[in-house]
Amino acid sequence: MFDKECIATAGRIAPAQHYLEAFWQAAGGDAALLAHVAMTGDGALPSAFAVTDFAAAAISAAGLAMAELLALAGGAMPQVVVDKRLASFWFTASLRPQGWALPPIWDAVAGDYRAADGWIRLHTNAPHHRDAALAVLGAAADREAVARAVAGWRADELEAAVVERHGCAAAMRTLAEWAEHPQGRAVADEPLLRWRAGIRAAAPAWTPTRERPLRGVRVLDLTRVLAGPVATRFLAGFGAEVLRIDPHGWEEPGTVPEVTLGKRCARLDLKNPAGRARLERLLIGADVLVHGYRPDALERLGLGAARRRELNPGLVDVSLDAYGWTGPWRGRRGFDSLIQMSSGIADAGMRASGAERPLPLPNQALDHATGYLLAAAATRGLSGRLASGEGCSAQASLARTARLLTAHANPGDAGPLSPERPEDLAGAVESTSWGAARRILPPLAIAGAPMHWAHPAGALGLAAAEWQ
Repeated sequence: MFDKECIATAGRIAPAQHYLEAFWQAAGGDAALLAHVAMTGDGALPSAFAVTDFAAAAISAAGLAMAELLALAGGAMPQVVVDKRLASFWFTASLRPQGWALPPIWDAVAGDYRAADGWIRLHTNAPHHRDAALAVLGAAADREAVARAVAGWRADELEAAVVERHGCAAAMRTLAEWAEHPQGRAVADEPLLRWRAGIRAAAPAWTPTRERPLRGVRVLDLTRVLAGPVATRFLAGFGAEVLRIDPHGWEEPGTVPEVTLGKRCARLDLKNPAGRARLERLLIGADVLVHGYRPDALERLGLGAARRRELNPGLVDVSLDAYGWTGPWRGRRGFDSLIQMSSGIADAGMRASGAERPLPLPNQALDHATGYLLAAAATRGLSGRLASGEGCSAQASLARTARLLTAHANPGDAGPLSPERPEDLAGAVESTSWGAARRILPPLAIAGAPMHWAHPAGALGLAAAEWQ
């Protein structure tokens, strides 16, 4: 049932260790440093795949990259310890509102529907994506009406029609079908991270310190739901100044309280010359750019890779895509839940559990794992900048991350995770824009460099679009 990559690794190496080695190798790290990582704890999230091991390994890779940077500040290489149970919680949600509730994650129309020959998922959280799906179906924004309309379509034909209308949909495929699909084959040939060397630039204006290794590092965040914001939240936890830029009118009510921790959030109209000029000034002053725009979007704005490198030769330029950087679906709009349908993950969950409908992962593990992989890439890029003076770029995709996950089934002897306990929460109360909240304790501990955030989670658009 599982990816053929599993055949090469099963029985030879534990899932957590295999995942960690894959993440660290993709980041270009020295394999000898893996000895400085310990993943602790028992139990696993319920899934057809080894999601808990996957979570712990992704966070470990980002932590190891940070420890390596710390070593550049002087002294011994610190130990990295990741609590697998807390990692599982953070891959689901870290925020615990006190006296208020988070809004629903999903739009009322979003979800899985039975088509004439299988299943399809519609992703309609963004209003323009919902409008696209409803226009194709000729249905009102009502689940029953949508279900009736979907039932008259073949899943792959509806998928194509919604995508053609600039919406987001994914027919459910098996692991084997995805392996033979032209896009699945293209993704299988891609590396987990695609690296490109930059050019030599002036020495950076910051140097790592033992307690806050990223103090003075400026991170420009042009990402939305969910992998990119996870990456920049991690960087903020070690002292980076993270400035997130969103367009006017864009909201993510279900995820923003989770991922804006430690960041300042501003708005710019990049279709306006003044807004683009402001973004260029921010880019000149940035050390790291993390962006999740579709591959041609920044090009259309006059901010393609060559222009970004011209503006800032030493930039660490990190980006993500949904379905991969090559193949016929290159640039296709996508989200974690859609990749799970396309790549066979939801079908594998359904088959393993004997369910009658698609069974996805217990969380958006592809987003979170890709986020920590991006954070590892950004941190290793900063280490390289200190060592050689050169910038670099790195690219990841949710679909390629999914291929790695499917290498291992969930260990049958792991047992369930212990339920959340009061002592799992950090002692401090976080004064978010929506009310008081507490966070699950960080799952990562690096000796001498505790992870903490300077700003509570805040609503989008509260800050000025300028560096402090």
